[in-house]
Amino acid sequence: MTITEPEDITITVHGNLPGGVVDYARDKVARLIDRVGQPVLYAEVELDQAPDPARERPAMVEVTLDVNGRPVRAHLAAGSMFEAIDLLEDRLASRLRRHEQRVGRAGRDLHRTGEHAAGQWRHGDLPDQRPEYFPLPYDERELVRTKSFALAPMTVDEAAFDLDQLGHDFYLFRELATDADAVVAYDEHDGALALQLPEGVGADPTDGAAAACRRLPPAPSLAPTEAIERLESSGERFVFFTDRATGRGSVVYHRYDGHWGLITAG
Repeated sequence: MTITEPEDITITVHGNLPGGVVDYARDKVARLIDRVGQPVLYAEVELDQAPDPARERPAMVEVTLDVNGRPVRAHLAAGSMFEAIDLLEDRLASRLRRHEQRVGRAGRDLHRTGEHAAGQWRHGDLPDQRPEYFPLPYDERELVRTKSFALAPMTVDEAAFDLDQLGHDFYLFRELATDADAVVAYDEHDGALALQLPEGVGADPTDGAAAACRRLPPAPSLAPTEAIERLESSGERFVFFTDRATGRGSVVYHRYDGHWGLITAG
């Protein structure tokens, strides 16, 4: 199915929302979809109003689009739901423009020849617009498992682009030159792009990449429970590791709802 009417957009609601906000969000996203040059196969909007009045940004909005088989996502928080939707409209419009540039011939040529401008890659979410983590007690947390998108192997530059388009802290992918599961991420302190590969991978796929990308220490081989322990003790946003049982790359991280998330290579 291709999204052609506002009613085709799936809206998921959590919490008590002000009147008219669902239609407001649906109309905003529908207008953006109308301007997309490719078929939008799926569109979902999540509106989440946190009940805690002490939160600085209790209104959270997330939009996920399937644009002809490629995901485009935006996720942010604000003081009110209407403000969050307005901010998200601008961010999603920007990501859709970059998506269309990428799939066009000029974008494909840039990826093939490595001619992207050095500063073009960092378009991540601003820290003051990110949702706040819910401080769930340790003994109430659960491990939520998901699969990554089973995409074809890609270059570091392509993975950096997808990281930006999805608005994630990290992106798990299959690296083309080494055929290894890998992660690209933005450093939370200076915003620099970084690549992490498993132990035993000698080649350096960042050599010649258009995106300025530093190498992180190799990812260890762990069980998921060990990765969670490392996540909690290190204070990091996520831990990339090779699952000892499957041999595939996996990432454990803190979800915004307070639970642990586990993404495994698809």
